[in-house]
Amino acid sequence: MLIARNTVVTLKYNVKDSDGASIDEGAAPLVYLHGGYGGIFDRIEEELQGKAIGDELLVKLEPEDAFGEYDAELVAIEARQLFPENIEVGMQFERGSEDGESEDALFTITDIADDKVVVDGNHPLAGISIVFSCSVVDVRTATAEELTHGHVHGEHGHHH
Repeated sequence: MLIARNTVVTLKYNVKDSDGASIDEGAAPLVYLHGGYGGIFDRIEEELQGKAIGDELLVKLEPEDAFGEYDAELVAIEARQLFPENIEVGMQFERGSEDGESEDALFTITDIADDKVVVDGNHPLAGISIVFSCSVVDVRTATAEELTHGHVHGEHGHHH
């Protein structure tokens, strides 16, 4: 069976930065619903179209095709008193918009100094080119339930 829209694809994969440093060793397989459901980067999905079990792929993704460009406007310095006592660098939290209309954003605490806390709303890999390599382990037809829900169910998938 070939990878096509509405198939469930299982990949053995790893991700490195452009210097060859490991980002994700792919300890567990990546299983996603193919066909524009947002389970994998669009460019990788395009490259996998028509592939079969055993095929291998190596794709270099520039930031705009992966985690986005780094946006300095997403870095803010906030008053320490706005945070709980037990915060540490590396902690993450959701921050809703003031008007309550836009999506919540995930922020990471990057520095704590005296009465200030630096928070960064960029993805940790923003601005970084990545190299995604994989081999196709399995391809199957998606179930009606998976298609209705827009994601994979079962092992390595979503559980309701």
